[in-house]
Order: sequence, then structure tokens, then C-alpha cells
Amino acid sequence: MPGQTVTELERRFGRLGTEVLERLRSRKAQRGRITPADVEEVAAELRLPRAHVNAAASFYADLGFEPLGSRHVRVCAGTACFAAGGGTQLTELSAALEESESDGADDDPVALEPVYCLGYCYGGPSALDGETPYAGPDLVEQLLGRSERQDPPIPARAEVDPPVILAGISGAGPEPWQVVSEARARDGDTVIDQVLAAGLRGRGGAGFPAARKWAAAAGQDEAPRYVICNGDEGDPGSFVDRLLMERDPDRVLAGIALVAHAIGADRGYVYVRSEYPRARDRLREALEQARAVGHLGASAGFEVEVFEGAGSYVAGEETSLMHSMEGLRGEVMRRPPYPTESGFLHRPTVVNNVETLCAVPWIVANGGEAYAEYGIADSRGTKVVCLNERFRNPGAYEVELGTSLRHIVEEIGGGLREGHTLRALQVGGPLGGFIAPDQLDTPLSFNALREIGADLGHGSLIAIDEGISAMSLLRHIWRFAASESCGTCTPCRIGTKRGHDAIERLAAGEELDLAEHERILETMRCGSLCAFGKSVPGAVRSVARAYAEELPALSDPAAEGHPPPPGESG
Repeated sequence: MPGQTVTELERRFGRLGTEVLERLRSRKAQRGRITPADVEEVAAELRLPRAHVNAAASFYADLGFEPLGSRHVRVCAGTACFAAGGGTQLTELSAALEESESDGADDDPVALEPVYCLGYCYGGPSALDGETPYAGPDLVEQLLGRSERQDPPIPARAEVDPPVILAGISGAGPEPWQVVSEARARDGDTVIDQVLAAGLRGRGGAGFPAARKWAAAAGQDEAPRYVICNGDEGDPGSFVDRLLMERDPDRVLAGIALVAHAIGADRGYVYVRSEYPRARDRLREALEQARAVGHLGASAGFEVEVFEGAGSYVAGEETSLMHSMEGLRGEVMRRPPYPTESGFLHRPTVVNNVETLCAVPWIVANGGEAYAEYGIADSRGTKVVCLNERFRNPGAYEVELGTSLRHIVEEIGGGLREGHTLRALQVGGPLGGFIAPDQLDTPLSFNALREIGADLGHGSLIAIDEGISAMSLLRHIWRFAASESCGTCTPCRIGTKRGHDAIERLAAGEELDLAEHERILETMRCGSLCAFGKSVPGAVRSVARAYAEELPALSDPAAEGHPPPPGESG
């Protein structure tokens, strides 16, 4: 197993696979590309096999061997930006740049790269020019320098009193490091007990009970143990993790420290996607400040490090994320063993997402029972839902679980803007599921959403209006799936390509082989290694259900088990 090989190399010989991505990133920044000589150099510096470094260089979107232009622009192709502009921004920008070059107006080569979310779903379409963000309906004009650059802040508001996740942003709630100081004076089991009483389930996708995960890691004999905060918020439509990392980084770090105290870990990491440069910088600033006053570092007996990803949607899946940190390809691993037994560097590891961790200081300060008063039976607590720019009131809103989708869409979101009509609502990320407007009375909860073929996921709600056709949406879903499959398992690697090709032929006017299409979906659902491949069929079928009148060529089988999206880490 590659992960175990890395563990042994580091443990026995000090060969740091964890430095592979950063070394490669540095070389690409210097020269605009990675060469075979760079791979040789990094492998020699870290005393790792060349194949190890080469595999990483060829896997991640930010690395690779293709040269960049002197200007690298990542254009969001995620579902929210697709809904905002019909998915035309990349082709429009490409055409405008070609025209500028042919006129001699722009001799600075530009490399355009589609990415599947930049966390500007509330104000898209969006792009990153290097690390400089641009967002708004005139995105192309902004990037061409013909209009003023826009970088809108995230609108955020708590709809619960008192707020939990948005406590710091709302100017309320306990000071997170004070909670950590008081908790460290007690046994770590008390933290687990409070979180168990709270009924906190992971907010990264699967909704696994957080306390059970922590207890499993705490019960392992192996040491050291690790805590990883999953900040690889790759689900198009979600931006709550970016909001929290940028505007309340101390709460994120305090949550990590509380989990570490609970399981006996002496080191933690925050894995931040490269598409979030501001979040990376804010976390590093907060880390320095926490070390300076003794909350972290040698005096505290616990250290945290920020690890930057290199461009991979599937790296949001916890085993893929750990492979990425180990300098390997971001491929998923079969489970068991689970990360709590054998995770990062083959040691017991707890992986939780940002929003989950930000709930922990409030729970420890106020008690698990107070948290459990929010929500409904299967879904306790609060959830920050993210509304895209099609709403009159886009932004991030903390609501009580069990709140109806109708209340969120029509009251909090204000309905759709500019007289547009809601045609479908995507719930829970790119592979979470689309529902029709007549299903809006469904409560926002784990079980209720699965009953209608959707998923809570990261809590993103993407409104699709009448301007987006069913066929263009279906093509978008298959394009995303084919682009972001990690390729580890055959059902997903081949299935996403064949499904994409079949829908492209249907869009071109050819007849769809329904039996073959259904075989592709069922093979992916039953045979894929991780939740990414297993979730694609549910997403495709949900489009067919929500747009039954427009997609008569597609079958409409009953919704079956709907697994969580690959961003799950609790």
C-alpha cells in the first residue's frame, strides 16, 4: 500500500513525502512548468523514489508538465457559476482574448483553466487571476480591464439565537481559546461526552456522529495521533468553509485543539484548497498569533500546520486528502481500515470538516444538551446553508436543522431575483441531487432529504432558473463527473467517460441507448470505490426526475440509496 510505504520511509529514514507538493509548487511558480529534471531534483532532495514524485506531479491540476502562460486565470465552471451565466464565461473570455491577441492589443500570454468552484457562488460568475479574485456578471470585462474589479464579501447572518457556527462572525458566543484553556484543565473524555450529548454529526457530507469518530481514534494504542481539518471545500455551491477560515480562523483552530485534547493528539493540520489563497493566509496569520500567546506550539504541547492542496476535487474525500498530504496521487483507499485506525502516515487520524469543528467550542462551552435543543430527531443542531446568486438574498445563513426548504428559499433567500422562476433546486453539492419546486416543503435534515433523492451535504442550495435547459444541466453534471474522477477504480473512471459521451451524442440529436445508459449508472452505483462514483447516478436520475417533461428520453427509476458526496470528512 502506498500510504504504508510513505509511513515507513518517513519513520525509518526521515524522508518527507509531506513536502512533495510544496516543492513541486515552488518549481512551477519559478519556471511556469514542471520538468522531468524538477521531478528528479525533488526526489533526490527528499530521498524519495522518482515514481512517487512523478505521480504527484502528473495528478494535480496546479502542477503537471504543461507550461503556463505568464498570466494564469482559473475560471469557475462550478454549478453556481454555470447557473449564473449559462456556463458561457470560459468560452467568452477565450474568444475575447483571442481577439485581443489578433489585434495586437495583448501580447501577454494567458492560460485559462476551468475549475469547479472558487467559493464565490453568491456573486458569480468568478475567476482567480493568479491569486486575485474577480466576480460579477461582467466578469469577462473585468478580466480584460474594461471594468472595475469586483471582490464582493460573503453576506452572512445567523437565523438562530444564539448563533453557534456564526457565533464569532455575529459578535456573540464564547471566546474560542478561553474554551480550549478551560477544557485542557479537564480530562479529554469530557469533550467527547459533551459532543456525544449534542448529537453532532459531521457537516462534510456523510453526517457521521463526531463523538463516535473521536472515541474510535482515542481508543487506539498507536501513536502519534493526528487531527486534520478538511478545508478542501470543493463542492460547487458551498462557501461556508471559506467564510469561516477567512473571517473566524481562531474558531477553526480552537476546534482542532479541542479534538486533539479529546483523542490525545499532539499535531494537527488544516488542509486548505489552493483556490482559497485568502483563507490560507488568514489561517497562517492566526496560527502565528496563537503560538505567540501560547495557545499552540511547544508550551501548549500541540502544534498545527496549514497544508495547501494542489487542485483536485476528489481530495476532499478523507483518504484522498491524506494521500495528497503524503505527497501521493489523490486517490481514494478502500476501507476498512478506517482513518481512525490507520490514517495519515498510517497512524490514528480524525478528519473533520471546517463547519463541524467550528461547532465544537460552542458545544463545550454551553453543553451538549443546549446544542441538542436545536434541530429535529435525526438532525440535531444548526447548519449554515449557502444560497447562490440567483436568489434575491444570496449568502450564508445559519438555520436550525428541520427548517423547511420553502422557508429558506422563499423567506430567507427572498425567492429568485429579477422575476426569474425557480425551475429546480440542487441540494447538497454537485452530486447531492436536484429537486422540483413542489418538493420545497421537505425539511432540511439528513433523512428527509435522502427520502426525496437529495442529500444535506455541505448545505449548498443552488437555484436553477428557467434560463437553463435540462439538457445543458445534464451535460454539465456529466462533464463535471468525467473531469473530476480520480481514476482509481474502473467503474468510475470508465463510467463517467461513457456517460458523458452518451449524453453528448443525445444532445447532438442521436438516439440514446437507454439500456446501456442504465448499465453505466448501475455499474457506477454498485461498483465504485468511493462516494463520488456512487453518487453520480443519483445526481443524473434526479435531473431526469426534476425535468421529466424535458427529458422523456431518460428512464426514471425509483431513487435508491443515496450516498454522501466525496467531500465527506465529518
